[in-house]
Amino acid sequence: MKLKLTLAAGALALGAGAAQAADELTLQLKWVTQAQFAGYYVALDQGFYEEEGLDVTIKPGGPDIAPVQVLMGGGADVMVDWMPSALAAREAGAPIVNIAQPFKSSGMMLTCLKETGVESPEDFPGRTLGVWFFGNEYPFLSWMSQLGIPTDGSEGGVTVLKQGFNVDPLLQKQADCISTMTYNEYWQVIDAGITPEELVTFKYEDQGVATLEDGLYVMEDKLADEAEVDKLVRFVRASMKGWKWAEENPDAAAMIVLDNDETGAQTETHQKRMMGEVAKLTAGSNGALDPADYERTVKSLMSGGSDPVITKEPEGAWTHAITDAALN
Repeated sequence: MKLKLTLAAGALALGAGAAQAADELTLQLKWVTQAQFAGYYVALDQGFYEEEGLDVTIKPGGPDIAPVQVLMGGGADVMVDWMPSALAAREAGAPIVNIAQPFKSSGMMLTCLKETGVESPEDFPGRTLGVWFFGNEYPFLSWMSQLGIPTDGSEGGVTVLKQGFNVDPLLQKQADCISTMTYNEYWQVIDAGITPEELVTFKYEDQGVATLEDGLYVMEDKLADEAEVDKLVRFVRASMKGWKWAEENPDAAAMIVLDNDETGAQTETHQKRMMGEVAKLTAGSNGALDPADYERTVKSLMSGGSDPVITKEPEGAWTHAITDAALN
């Protein structure tokens, strides 16, 4: 009888252990480990994912990594991506859905040397403009289309320089203006010895052509699986807790990012400054996608005349199902 009771107790202990086993989830970032993604690293470091019963792996991105391809190939459960590239991919057949939107505002800018004489968008024709590709070109192309400026280098148009993920074209004066983010490349220009007074910047937000950045996306079929939905709800809840912690503790969040940078490429000064700027972009978001922001993004992407980024209104491209459950 005693042996039976011992065996039964052991079975119960094993069952309890199995019940507590954390659910694995992999997040694919859009870019390398930096404060742009601080909320996720904070959630990992502060145990917010663990509290939700999750074992989260964060995979850095890079110039040769396309998040949507990783997601579709089964290499990640969730990806961080900009909405223009996500909607373009969806129209091309990738069944991806936005489940949360931690970033409320856009950090994208066009940064020009004042000495070139560029003072307003009317001065763009005839200029060489540095543009990122790999899905990052869509906001720029949409903006130029709205301005009626060709991007093929023809008369009255601009010459597009395929910009690497650095600021060299501006420093070496190969381009009049280059793509920068408020939290990253702009400060690389400043650190190179150029003063803010020597620059002219055009924020996409100020130009009325801002599109949503750094949303969370999953494959559509996950939303039909109750177990996956439950896991995603817990992930979003913990992630947003991480983002709000990062907003309130920017310097500490930057240090957590540095602790997770296996390349050793990031510096404390740059990451703390980046976190301060990123906090401005996540401020005002509880993680739920604002339909008005979504509509503005879609309108911007479709207003490209004969060459729009997307050709029709997307259907089923986002859901509040996850954030409704996570935040309420």
